[in-house]
Amino acid sequence: MVPKITALAITYNEEENVKRYVESLSFADEIIFVDSQSTDKTIEIAEQMGVKVIQRKFDDFSNQRNFAIQQANNDWILFFDLDEIIAADLEKEIKLTLENPKDIVAFYIKRNFYFMGKRIKYGGWQNDKAIRLFNKNQCQYNGLVHELVQSSGKTSVLKNKLDHFSYKNFDNYNDKLNLYSKLQAENLYKLKKRPNLYHFFIRPTYRFLWQYIFRLGVLDGKEGFILAYVHSFSVFKRYLQLWMMYRKIE
Repeated sequence: MVPKITALAITYNEEENVKRYVESLSFADEIIFVDSQSTDKTIEIAEQMGVKVIQRKFDDFSNQRNFAIQQANNDWILFFDLDEIIAADLEKEIKLTLENPKDIVAFYIKRNFYFMGKRIKYGGWQNDKAIRLFNKNQCQYNGLVHELVQSSGKTSVLKNKLDHFSYKNFDNYNDKLNLYSKLQAENLYKLKKRPNLYHFFIRPTYRFLWQYIFRLGVLDGKEGFILAYVHSFSVFKRYLQLWMMYRKIE
């Protein structure tokens, strides 16, 4: 027997993805959105489809996700992003897995990453996976930006993958990286870390080389180059924002 499942998501202006997301997770016993004050039709569409929507001002990703977990009525949680697609094979595997999870409390799901309409196979994305199914009593999120599930029990990996369409358009993707850089800079400021020439020059260069050369992003063509470039620039921007914080520059 499959235990009851709660599907959770944190949202902000996701109107184009709400219908697909809700329909693909219709097997869940409840669906809850924690919304960061969307200005489009995200809330309207979600509520029309029976989703419980709770408004919460965004502070960081882990707090937003952990708040969502607290709203769940069931122990087993599915926590997908709205730009991730859950196919029928993955749904079937999730239900079969939960019939007998044994002593495993969290499950990783591998992801196929798409950027500018192309499946990205290299640059580190070939090993992309994240915990998306877990028991809330043994797990919580940590980390301001690239938030990770910390588990107090055993983990495993599901066989079926999901498709991850993080890219809407270049400005949207760049805005995401800018937000990540800002949150990382704020965390470094709290830790009293001060930027220097190493952070401005060596760290961004290394990020580009790691992604484009060492992790074979070059094999993804121009999309691989663009990804490596924008991610290396986001590293530079992180330390630029940190430098500006120390100088009280807006």
